[in-house]
Amino acid sequence: MTMNIKFSLSVFFTLLYLIIIIGDSEGKNNLLIVALGDSLTAGYGVEESLSFPGRLQKRFKKKGLPHRVVNAGVSGDTTAGGLRRIHGILKQKPDIVILALGSNDGLRGFPPAEIKKNLEAIIKICLENKTMVLLAGMKIPPNYGPKYTGEFKAIYPRLAKRYDLFFIPFLLEGVAGKRGLNQADGIHPKAEGYAIVTELVWQALLPMLE
Repeated sequence: MTMNIKFSLSVFFTLLYLIIIIGDSEGKNNLLIVALGDSLTAGYGVEESLSFPGRLQKRFKKKGLPHRVVNAGVSGDTTAGGLRRIHGILKQKPDIVILALGSNDGLRGFPPAEIKKNLEAIIKICLENKTMVLLAGMKIPPNYGPKYTGEFKAIYPRLAKRYDLFFIPFLLEGVAGKRGLNQADGIHPKAEGYAIVTELVWQALLPMLE
């Protein structure tokens, strides 16, 4: 009788352990990803399904993965705007935040120190809430002068290194400056351009999904 009780308890705890492990595994395989950005994230000029968050969602679905992607891009948004929005976004309990802000700050000539301060605050809040951050670097046109453009560009790799973040050096790599991939304003990608951006973000996301 005693042996049977011990055996039953052993089986019970083994099953309980397996349930916990399986539950944790399923949780990790059902991630919420929020793309926090401006018009480059919102998909200005194209249907939302053709923005990079929309394309990421379709890619997950095609691969049979249950991950959900939320497009939290707001046209014209700045790093200060993102900082004001981040607490509301974190109420959704995202596993990953794709942080793609700063281009509007740069185009408006905001001080690099102010841009860095806002981005750093967003990053800290995310990390404090145990949310992983994929930081997307930005660049601005050279007509702003080498000093300003250099200081602006340097913000992103420095933050990525300091906080050991997953990092995309430039969100529009392979797209910026190419007439056939951009709309008439020369800033926002066409659908074909967003396809390239999506691949760039996808490759950066893959190690975060493991």
